[in-house]
Amino acid sequence: MYRRDFLKSISVAAAAPALPAATSGKPNIVLIVGDDLGYGELSCQGAKDISTPNIDSIARGGVRFTNGYVSCPVCSPTRAGVMTGRYQQRFGHEFNPGPEEQAQGEFGLPLTETTIANRLKSLGYSTGMVGKWHLGYKPELHPMKRGFDEFFGFLGGAHQYLETSARRTAQIMRGTEVIVEKEYLTDAFAREAVAFIGRRKAAPFFLYLPFNAVHAPLEAVEKYLDRFASVTDLRRRTFLAMQSAMDDAVGRVLSKLRQEKLEENTLIFFISDNGGPTLSTSSANGPLRGYKGMVLEGGIRVPYMVQWKGRIPAGKISDQPVISLDIHPTAVAAAGGSIPASAKLDGVNLLPHLAGKAAGQPHEALFWRFGPQAAVRKGDWKVAMLAGAAPQLYNLAQDIGEAKDLASAQPEKLKELKTTYDAWNSQLAEPKWQTRREGKKADARKKKR
Repeated sequence: MYRRDFLKSISVAAAAPALPAATSGKPNIVLIVGDDLGYGELSCQGAKDISTPNIDSIARGGVRFTNGYVSCPVCSPTRAGVMTGRYQQRFGHEFNPGPEEQAQGEFGLPLTETTIANRLKSLGYSTGMVGKWHLGYKPELHPMKRGFDEFFGFLGGAHQYLETSARRTAQIMRGTEVIVEKEYLTDAFAREAVAFIGRRKAAPFFLYLPFNAVHAPLEAVEKYLDRFASVTDLRRRTFLAMQSAMDDAVGRVLSKLRQEKLEENTLIFFISDNGGPTLSTSSANGPLRGYKGMVLEGGIRVPYMVQWKGRIPAGKISDQPVISLDIHPTAVAAAGGSIPASAKLDGVNLLPHLAGKAAGQPHEALFWRFGPQAAVRKGDWKVAMLAGAAPQLYNLAQDIGEAKDLASAQPEKLKELKTTYDAWNSQLAEPKWQTRREGKKADARKKKR
């Protein structure tokens, strides 16, 4: 039944009349997301033990933000923010769910929220997703119920890279049908992304390509491991191989766009979903302090680049603070759409800033809340509130590594930022679920009160 439904959706889409993308006035849009990729793990971000020429080429062909952020230091909440353009805490999506068998019944991107795929589809786009969803397991939360015409990937938060099976804990899906995938998973995602472009090239398309690389488990195949034969640390060697595979996959997508003469009419975003988990996979955050799961810079500042050849400058480096929430309104604006004020997006359209036509910063302030952790950035100043610690104040322009706490030296600045944060925090919803670990922490805090 599932296969018949999926094939029907493909045939209906193929039969629909479409204008060529080059003449429609609407760019194709490709959103690529790395998983647990640290701030310092790309060669364009300063990495010394790996070359990532394909991802780097997006930066060379567009704008690379050195102050690019995500809205959470872990996977699922960030993805909820990317999909909606709203701080995910506004609708209770504050935590990861844990494995499917542990996830609470409330987990998933609420049906009250409009996704970027919904909006682009309403503007005439073909929409496809290849990769990691992590926004709900229930049938009504499946990607093809949230605006995507096509889906190839998995629904959970992590997946092995080697041959999959039809076991419940190892499912790869094409549409709603579980399949057995024999190819190295990063390569399979590249294959499917390229195929989607080939099928949908006649009309504007939106391709969402969230890799699970370089998230654990550490698994690679020989053709990528051989590139790092001189690396003696097996964990590091495997990690670099996984990342090199992802760079190759990005290269295959970019090559397909060039081959189909679509590159000049395609808006491309590349980000990571959070900073690197240095304790588990060796992912490096360069000069930043902290890592995945922390609201210090290492957990929330990520590689962030945008390319639209001929429409935004090439090779530009911007230090303006931006956030992953901005992708949604930027893509809709590029597609010629508008978003009603009633949608209450927190992201902003970056196109005027990318083109150098807007004065000032895109955001007055950026915010984070992740259980007992919180942070706010306003201009160059940041307050980090970590569990069980006094608020810390940093000037990020002078201290990117958050090494010198200025809270006692600048009490008025600390008060200003805390007041700004409190006003934002008062608008948020309570979390709709917690992971088992966060739930235990919350219970422990209640007992202490």
